[in-house]
Amino acid sequence: MVAAALTALVCIPANAQKNMENVLNERQQSIVAISCLEAKGDIGNLKKAIDGGLDAGLTVSQIKEALSHLYAYTGFPRSLNGLGALQSVLEERRQRGITDAEGRDASPLPDGYDALKQGTEVQSKLTGRAYNYAFAPATDYYLKAHLFGDIFARDNLTHAQRELVTVSALSGLEGCEPQLKSHISGARNMGVTDAELHSIPAVLAARVGDVEAWRAGKAIAEVYGEEFTEGRPVSNPMFPKGRSNTAYAKYFIGESFLAPLSTGKVPVSNVTFEPGCRNNWHIHHKGIQVLICVGGTGWYQEWGKPARKLNPGDVVEIPEGMKHWHGATKDSWFQHIAFTVAEEGASNEWLEPVTEEEYGKLE
Repeated sequence: MVAAALTALVCIPANAQKNMENVLNERQQSIVAISCLEAKGDIGNLKKAIDGGLDAGLTVSQIKEALSHLYAYTGFPRSLNGLGALQSVLEERRQRGITDAEGRDASPLPDGYDALKQGTEVQSKLTGRAYNYAFAPATDYYLKAHLFGDIFARDNLTHAQRELVTVSALSGLEGCEPQLKSHISGARNMGVTDAELHSIPAVLAARVGDVEAWRAGKAIAEVYGEEFTEGRPVSNPMFPKGRSNTAYAKYFIGESFLAPLSTGKVPVSNVTFEPGCRNNWHIHHKGIQVLICVGGTGWYQEWGKPARKLNPGDVVEIPEGMKHWHGATKDSWFQHIAFTVAEEGASNEWLEPVTEEEYGKLE
């Protein structure tokens, strides 16, 4: 049996921008990770990112402000949990004898400050036009007077820094792609450079996760009108990331990875295929193989029968002696758990590849 495991994607648009170096400094990279992890609600890794951010020179005030800012985008529960994580990390660091720089708080607002007027100006700059949400006037007021008026007026983060926080957080939220793309455009208007924006996916891939990096990379490419061809990665944190499946690469079309989960009497492996990857036709002699699909979409086909499309939750029991193949669909990563209940003398027989013509007919 051959399998594959989760890949680490760096989702950069597939043109000249792909080779752009990460220009974000260590403090900016920490803010990207902190913001996205807050949005995901991943408190364990958020605490690690906060600890690293403080080591990199972020002040307590800057992290506190970023987490407070995000209540407008991720909700009070996530924001308060993030602030609680910050408190916990600061206490742990105090116990280790570390004194962190508090940093300056926001300047007091001037007498007669008009939040609605100022917020309207800030929102217009961010969106590049006058904006009125006539469908919900109360929400329009909250956006102008509170978010872009009260919150953006706090000057312990610049407007560019706030947009870096927002883009990073929205990359961690499924279903918010329209808002993510809007804030990528807004970030440019607020002074975040093209190079800085294109650096976000690489930071997310290294410090948060493949799906978040993919989401950011796809949105950035769409805003800039760039080609983006990466298939969406599967992401299942229950299972470890595996290594490239080099030992069996000759039996695969495309790249695969393997993560053994158990090496006992019935070995169990975590299996992932990149988009378009599939194994050759093969037969398990004196053994029944079971596939439990956990991520992405894939194909399973027995000789002489139509191919079966697989989704998370599907289970396949492959009869002994059945000629078959399995792999990913052409536009999705695919992951399954695989194990074989084998008799004494069990073996695998590797046969011919699944041709491009055969594979190309699957829909």
